[in-house]
Amino acid sequence: MESALGTIFAVDRQLISDRTYFVVESEGQIVGCGGWSKRAAGYGGDHSRPEPDPILDPRCDAARIRAFFVHPNRARQRIGSSILLASEQASIAAGFSTAELVATLAGQPLYAAFGYSAVERYEIPMQNGLTLPVVRMTKNFRADGGCNR
Repeated sequence: MESALGTIFAVDRQLISDRTYFVVESEGQIVGCGGWSKRAAGYGGDHSRPEPDPILDPRCDAARIRAFFVHPNRARQRIGSSILLASEQASIAAGFSTAELVATLAGQPLYAAFGYSAVERYEIPMQNGLTLPVVRMTKNFRADGGCNR
């Protein structure tokens, strides 16, 4: 996990400036965060992107569920669930009919419980020859998928 910090698990300021990132506070401390994006990146920070990612077409592209973290001492308290529901509702309000995410193996059960289906398993290369196993998952909010292309 330490190898993923700063590369895969890094701040993407575009989520904040797009106002699509949520935080949960308790007693003045952030105990969880996460959000969604209307942009192409599926994960990672913005440190290696010189320009903002292109905006997706909500009629045909999937919203990206991004950057979920819950403090280990606050796990299993519905924090991640509440952020996920808020992200889904906001992406639907923005016109998206599907969502996509890249889950760590630890996060996969949460997303599966909310109707996300695994479509691809792969490993993200990290420093020192290490890799992070992940699962790309999708969810349709509407039966027709909504694409008009």
